[in-house]
Amino acid sequence: MTTDSLDLFADQPPTPPAPPDDAGAEAGDDGTLALDRYAERAYLAYAMSVVKSRALPQVEDGLKPVQRRILYAMSEMRLSSSAKHVKSARVVGDVIGKYHPHGDSSVYDAMVRVAQDFSLRYPLVDGQGNFGSRDGDSAAAMRYTECRLTPIAELLLAEIDRGTVDFIPNYDGAFEEPQLMPARLPFVLLNGASGIAVGMATEIPPHNMREVAEATCHLIRHPDAGLDDILAMLPAPDFPGGGQLISSPEAIRDAYASGRGSLRLRARWRIEELARAQWRVIVEELPHGV
Repeated sequence: MTTDSLDLFADQPPTPPAPPDDAGAEAGDDGTLALDRYAERAYLAYAMSVVKSRALPQVEDGLKPVQRRILYAMSEMRLSSSAKHVKSARVVGDVIGKYHPHGDSSVYDAMVRVAQDFSLRYPLVDGQGNFGSRDGDSAAAMRYTECRLTPIAELLLAEIDRGTVDFIPNYDGAFEEPQLMPARLPFVLLNGASGIAVGMATEIPPHNMREVAEATCHLIRHPDAGLDDILAMLPAPDFPGGGQLISSPEAIRDAYASGRGSLRLRARWRIEELARAQWRVIVEELPHGV
């Protein structure tokens, strides 16, 4: 589900692109290039760099580059779900030094998000310590918190060393990093995604794992299955923290069909009777992001 936006979701501005290789093809006899043509091409290259290298997730594994680098670095550090927690600062330093040459806050903030069970339907990092709350409290500093991978993160990383994905050089060519994760399930649907790039944005809601797996198997067996066939198995999003989806089935179907739309959620609550004719409202589930 997408919306148009011209905002920039980035921790640091990317390196300005070099002039296009085919710029000379449109240059004048004196070798000059019209400023409007250069600006158009340079801005397009800049926009695509932000889209692919920072702000939006890949459909194949549902991860943004910084998230993929965090999980791969933790995998290389042998921080499986059965390993001992280590300081988050150690992981952040490894990610910055080997794969993601940006500020430590950008890496740690990304790690905190994938560790929050109220942000992700299926957290990928098992955090120990204060990783924030849905009341708006921020996480403790990375020198205090500890982390390791969750069991479900191993679905993303399994068989990564068996030639299942391509590896590319890191920023200085000293190491290699995976171009994608060999995800066994479409994590872009499981955890959803939110990001704003240059000229485009995405807002993908999370879904239930059993429903996604059933729909995936059905599509493998029946590649020509229609939207209504999939909606019979995957009827609607499933947000972390619960909440009640009150959008009509027609509105949900239109959103899936077009990729654009909005969903309405409300809290689940009940009234608890007290002594002397008093009562109180108990809120049991909140809408996502509230």
